[in-house]
Amino acid sequence: MVDAEHFQTVVLDGICRAKVSIDIMTADFKAMLVPGAGRRAPSIVDHFRRLAEKGVEIRLLHAGVPSSAALQELRRELPRNLTIRRCPRLHSKAVLIDSAWLYLGSANLTGAGLGAKGDTRRNFEMGIATESTDLIDRVMTEFNALWEGHHCKGCGRRDVCPVPLEEPRLVA
Repeated sequence: MVDAEHFQTVVLDGICRAKVSIDIMTADFKAMLVPGAGRRAPSIVDHFRRLAEKGVEIRLLHAGVPSSAALQELRRELPRNLTIRRCPRLHSKAVLIDSAWLYLGSANLTGAGLGAKGDTRRNFEMGIATESTDLIDRVMTEFNALWEGHHCKGCGRRDVCPVPLEEPRLVA
């Protein structure tokens, strides 16, 4: 898929339809708006909250500090089934849905990255969506290794990551 196709495939057909789990690796995380049926567009955090309330387990691994809008929404109430961790060296972009579907590509979890913005405000992105169990297993193995901190001891970047796999401080 290329450019704006990401929004339909990754967000609407993937993330918003998850039944069991969502695992996301992204360098950048913003409160991307997800346009809906004529009303104010809810953010991706609202969708995470709705999915978490239905029992979907969501793990978000990202590199930077979430946008101020995303942090503000998360501070309202961190959904019980949403866990966020940060690894400053992470640059991978992947979305795993229900351990059965995978997006792997260049797009971050942002409106510009996933094509939620207009044609003149989005990034030029490429990626693949697949149900290949071999590829899903390989990406899930790497996601879990990063999530569990297997790379932290030998990382060599303690200067930018003094607290391995820090969880966001959501205190106001």
